Amino acid sequence: QVQLVESGGGLVQAGGSLRLSCAASGSIFSINAMGWYRQASGKQRELVATSRSRGRTNYADSVKGRFTITLDSAKNAVYLQMSSLKPEDTGVYYCNADIQTSFWGPKYNEYWGQGTQVTVSS
Repeated sequence: QVQLVESGGGLVQAGGSLRLSCAASGSIFSINAMGWYRQASGKQRELVATSRSRGRTNYADSVKGRFTITLDSAKNAVYLQMSSLKPEDTGVYYCNADIQTSFWGPKYNEYWGQGTQVTVSS
């Protein structure tokens, strides 16, 4: 069993910054990738950023240059540094992980956190 817990959300003014954290715990053999998704009210969930262990990062065009994702596989954690925040960044941010839970089991298993609210006021 794997659990993801997000933290760091809150209310900030436009132009401000926030740092989101996500920690994975439970049965973890190896982490393939971790990332962040968000869902604004009345809209579909969308990719924000992803990172593979010792691999490439990927960002949505809307956040490129403002957000930075960092994957720390040794700590089973991923972080999202958000700067120059805009009202359109408002939404619930979800941590996502692709994890192999044991040597014997499947390599790819997807998990989601409960989400953390980010609100950017104008």
